[in-house]
Amino acid sequence: MLNRRDLFRGTLGLAAGAALTSCGDGDAANGGPVTINFWHGQTDTAVLVIEDLVQDFERNNPNIKVDMGGGVLADAMLQKVLAALAAGSYPDVAYIFGSDLANIARSPKVVDLTDLVEGTGADYWPSVREAVTINGKVRAAPALVDSLAVVCNKEVFSKAGVDLPQEGWRWRDFVETAKALTDESAGVFGTGWPGVGDEDTVWRLWPLVWDAGGDIIASSGSGIGFADAGVKALQVIQDLARDKSVYIDPKSGSEQMYQVFLSGRMGMVPTGPWELPDITDAGVDYHVVPLPTFSGHAVTISGPDTWTMFDNGPARVDAARTFVSWLIAPEQDVRWALGAGSLPLSKQSESSPEWRKYAAETPGLSDFAEALEHARVRPVHPAYPEISQALGQAIAAVLLGRSSPEDAMRACADESNSALRIPR
Repeated sequence: MLNRRDLFRGTLGLAAGAALTSCGDGDAANGGPVTINFWHGQTDTAVLVIEDLVQDFERNNPNIKVDMGGGVLADAMLQKVLAALAAGSYPDVAYIFGSDLANIARSPKVVDLTDLVEGTGADYWPSVREAVTINGKVRAAPALVDSLAVVCNKEVFSKAGVDLPQEGWRWRDFVETAKALTDESAGVFGTGWPGVGDEDTVWRLWPLVWDAGGDIIASSGSGIGFADAGVKALQVIQDLARDKSVYIDPKSGSEQMYQVFLSGRMGMVPTGPWELPDITDAGVDYHVVPLPTFSGHAVTISGPDTWTMFDNGPARVDAARTFVSWLIAPEQDVRWALGAGSLPLSKQSESSPEWRKYAAETPGLSDFAEALEHARVRPVHPAYPEISQALGQAIAAVLLGRSSPEDAMRACADESNSALRIPR
């Protein structure tokens, strides 16, 4: 079983990707199978899952071959695909983060998948549908979905004499609990937060912003919608830093933060279902609880990613559509979710015997799935990367005591609003 962080490690051969993208329609012209280039973005265990799925697909579709040799790791895919589009040698299908889709979908080579996704008849989670839709059109197929909740180490709570939190708790409870769990002399932290300022740092704050009444982009589209809510959210970060109850991970990927939690030196960590296998393997007795709120109304964030399709001619588009529609069908979706440490894309997948059995055997997993009912997503907007970068700098500045929430938010708003004013 794989955690989501493993999806984003390592590097796949850039040179191989460039060399392999030119093959495809030639075989079909000679009466042979159509070859499509599949930039899957995965590594380690996830590659094995994808390979098994591709082999099954090819056995049942002998006229289509899926070339998995190109591309790069998922977190570098946006730049790789944009360069490939500019060079005129691009894949048929690529794994694109939902937050990057708006920038990719500006290309006329991106295939409209409205009929494909709607044709599946699947009852996708609202967050999944929103993440692949731009201006009413489905610009990609859903690939992966997850959510955030808080995982607690029962032993750390027990040693500190602190009761485990329950659904309905508030962010002030989170701050107080983190402080009560912290034992500086023993090197024990109440919680942790990524401190690099990247998207891993940022997306954990959006539920606080939404719960405080903010939106990432204002309804007018001309500026951000979280100038005030952002200050309230950053005040939680400031309180944690002031109490020295938060472990600030200085490296990308949150590896160190998770290692501190797994070693028994952190009481609770906001994370997703991808971390449960590692927690189980480490022998941690854990408890999963929904994210705290300000308002009492449950909210979390979902991070859907996509299979985005590109037009390399009718034969390859048809073959790619056949492959993607098969890949996101409930039978394959469940296999992928179990292997990738994610959640089912649809309610049909969630109700399958395979998923229900696995969820029953994995404490807390159903809490992450249930959270999808009230999950929100980041906007599919080309300016989002700049907004994220500005907020990431603000969060890092507050975590490290370099700025107040008000000053950090003011700088974030200036940069974000400038980005939103740029014609796209």
